[in-house]
Amino acid sequence: MGRRSFCGGTKTRRTHFLINTCHWCHVMEVESFEDEGVAKLLNDWFVSIKVDREERPDVDKVYMTYVQALYGGGGWPLSVFLSPDLKPLMGGTYFPPEDKYGRPGFKTILRKVKDAWDKKRDMLAQSGAFAIEQLSEALSASASSNKLPDELPQNALRLCAEQLSKSYDSRFGGFGSAPKFPRPVEIQMMLYHSKKLEDTGKSGEASEGQKMVLFTLQCMAKGGIHDHVGGGFHRYSVDERWHVPHFEKMLYDQGQLANVYLDAFSLTKDVFYSYICRDILDYLRRDMIGPGGEIFSAEDADSAETEGATRKKEGAFYVWTSKEVEDILGEHAILFKEHYYLKPTGNCDLSRMSDPHNEFKGKNVLIELNDSSASASKLGMPLEKYLNILGECRRKLFDVRSKRPRPHLDDKVIVSWNGLVISSFARASKILKSEAESAMFNFPVVGSDRKEYMEVAESAASFIRRHLYDEQTHRLQHSFRNGPSKAPGFLDDYAFLISGLLDLYEFGSGTKWLVWAIELQNTQDELFLDREGGGYFNTTGEDPSVLLRVKEDHDGAEPSGNSVSVINLVRLASIVAGSKSDYYRQNAEHSLAVFETRLKDMAMAVPLMCCAADMLSVPSRKHVVLVGHKSSVDFENMLAAAHASYDLNKTVIHIDPADTEEMDFWEEHNSNNASMARNNFSADKVVALVCQNFSCSPPVTDPISLENLLLEKPSSTA
Repeated sequence: MGRRSFCGGTKTRRTHFLINTCHWCHVMEVESFEDEGVAKLLNDWFVSIKVDREERPDVDKVYMTYVQALYGGGGWPLSVFLSPDLKPLMGGTYFPPEDKYGRPGFKTILRKVKDAWDKKRDMLAQSGAFAIEQLSEALSASASSNKLPDELPQNALRLCAEQLSKSYDSRFGGFGSAPKFPRPVEIQMMLYHSKKLEDTGKSGEASEGQKMVLFTLQCMAKGGIHDHVGGGFHRYSVDERWHVPHFEKMLYDQGQLANVYLDAFSLTKDVFYSYICRDILDYLRRDMIGPGGEIFSAEDADSAETEGATRKKEGAFYVWTSKEVEDILGEHAILFKEHYYLKPTGNCDLSRMSDPHNEFKGKNVLIELNDSSASASKLGMPLEKYLNILGECRRKLFDVRSKRPRPHLDDKVIVSWNGLVISSFARASKILKSEAESAMFNFPVVGSDRKEYMEVAESAASFIRRHLYDEQTHRLQHSFRNGPSKAPGFLDDYAFLISGLLDLYEFGSGTKWLVWAIELQNTQDELFLDREGGGYFNTTGEDPSVLLRVKEDHDGAEPSGNSVSVINLVRLASIVAGSKSDYYRQNAEHSLAVFETRLKDMAMAVPLMCCAADMLSVPSRKHVVLVGHKSSVDFENMLAAAHASYDLNKTVIHIDPADTEEMDFWEEHNSNNASMARNNFSADKVVALVCQNFSCSPPVTDPISLENLLLEKPSSTA
């Protein structure tokens, strides 16, 4: 929905009804909007506006904030009644079509709003204006100083870990109770905190945090929230065991989860985690990438059970009857059914929350309850053979499933979500080099060459640059479907894409991505930065119909644009030198200062911001500088070695002194790096230097030496 359609009714004196929805919010549409009586009331009395919350998150944020502030909660579909000048009058979420269970139905609400507007117009209009005024004041807070107190970053990180630990489910993994959402920022924070504890000699505490994270990742991967047959993860599980999911697949989940499984592999070198990372990325490559390299947004939860059926059912594409599996798998059906807990009566019985309305009676959602090694041993079978059989069974089920009616594909291309996935593909291209050569993969993992993952990341970034970036204004558009959207890029689009571009560069692609990241950061600062009060607004403020400019801090299903921006600024400050580096650090410090109270009191709400604050407080990041010809195998191996160990306080820079354009970039942005490259260039080998606290190690030229150097404990000042 573009600006024109949102503002189109403001010249009338009628109230507006705004429904803020997404592709999956069908129920109210079917029950109410397709009803002739409801349609007549809406058309006679209101100007109706439908908003896609993914297309216009700025509009969604305004009215969701209003509903949450007024009623203490919110959700989608979001239903709000507005004055002609778009101020909110009242709102809610789902309204049933008729009065039921003591609750007013949608028709009753329409009549009451119409009556109230006719009789109390001035009072309602003043109330709506006052609400927006108060929210604007609360949500655009300014920093009281230019930086956080020195002790706060470490305290916030510790507090966040403590708060999450108290909500940890030791039986089934995860933080909190059902329904369980995979909130990757929690995993990121716990891994980061554990690494900090380990580096400071607190290995016992570090181990406890790691155990929580790794067990959670294992439970999610074995649960029904993970699509064992096709790869990738569903949105959330309705029960505490990660079993029965809400079946849609969202791109922002895939990108973030691939990254946290990658981090877990980087930390443990356990191929279980790299397998799940590959599982996600291979699903995206197969099903979610368009002809131009663009990566699509989502797959629906519902689909028809049979070809031609008009009624869709939740999970129809993904669930199985026991008989179907027996017919498809033949002699291996018993082994497979035992492994994935398949039953003739259906298996959605592990929790009272799994299927309270018997929607999945007789159906099975695959979940691994047994350990593969123990099961193979019980059958007197080598583990490798057992896993191969499971893989072949999944392939057979996949082939049959592929003939079913597919869930709807949302082929919208959203810049911010593509940024998240660019990051995971780029990082996987190097981190997975640490997999043992003997590592075996089974379907749906296809054992892709790691270089192909980098190609996916580059193609997605190139698509955005071609179709959603204006080379003259240096501005982004938010999304693409049959052409660029009218909606401009929002803070998250810039921040998430910059993060992805920095990973593209650091993990081995060209310096052009680093140049673009710097350009985008300049534009982001111009459009969104509050230079006086600190922090970034979520919108540019150029559209007068969007009533609030919010400084978002909550790290939820997606990280907040402010958290990601601070990390980007820390990384950029470590890449460039001089006044520009100081500028980035000062903006990062000022941005965090806006959220001081949140970091002090509600750290669990801002886990990635806690990491960002700690990263900024590190006195000296570790720098790895690689010098040599980038087309060589040696360079590829040395770059993989530079990224082999888990360390988010590390910057990797690679320079080919024979590339004049690249050397010009470094002369302009960091002449020290240019000098290092010239002084250490060798025509027949790649040289690595590790620098920290204003000193550099002796140069090393082999991957093992570089890995060992990077595994050394940080100095006491780091």
